[in-house]
Amino acid sequence: MNNLKKLYIVGAGGFGREVLWLAKRVNDITPIWNIAGFIDDNERLHGTIQDEYPVLGGCDYLATIEENIWVIIAVGAARVKKIIAEKLSQYENIHFATLIDPSVILSDRIEIKEGSIVCAGTILTVDITIGRHVILNLDCTVGHDVVIKDYVTAYPSVNISGNVIVGEEAELGTGMQIIQGKRIGKQSIVGAGSVVIKDIPERCTVVGSPAKPIKFFD
Repeated sequence: MNNLKKLYIVGAGGFGREVLWLAKRVNDITPIWNIAGFIDDNERLHGTIQDEYPVLGGCDYLATIEENIWVIIAVGAARVKKIIAEKLSQYENIHFATLIDPSVILSDRIEIKEGSIVCAGTILTVDITIGRHVILNLDCTVGHDVVIKDYVTAYPSVNISGNVIVGEEAELGTGMQIIQGKRIGKQSIVGAGSVVIKDIPERCTVVGSPAKPIKFFD
């Protein structure tokens, strides 16, 4: 255990427990992680046990640790994920893990930056760039030459065709699809099951097939 990296999972909800499972699956192939437990700012969870691992405290708990540790942020909400990442980035001893499920199919022409999570069943083809703290949930597909910028969350079964650009902090709902060559604006939300056939502007919610804006954010 001394040679393993100590890993803390930020977020003790359902997705946090799925990320725990992912880390265990990685360890089954190549032992990398000494899983220390969960971190969550919900004080009601502190001291509880989730899937046999303790909820140790909030993010401030990590600031009390002097040794080098690794953190993965298992939070779907893009804005919250960014706030947590920026807070933890100020500590030199905190490093961000990158977790890729062993079942993921991907070429050797993929760039995946720190803090990102790629879940089981996902397929990544060629010449893809994935930013920091991106979540690609279960059973997503990403085509050639796609750029997914920082803090994006793609929920299960999202299909992204080639040459798509997904802006920072965008959220892509379960089962939605994007045809080739389109852009998703920064901080926009695409509703579950939507089909994107035109560029989506920044800071809006779109739904439907074809996807159309129903709300713009201030």
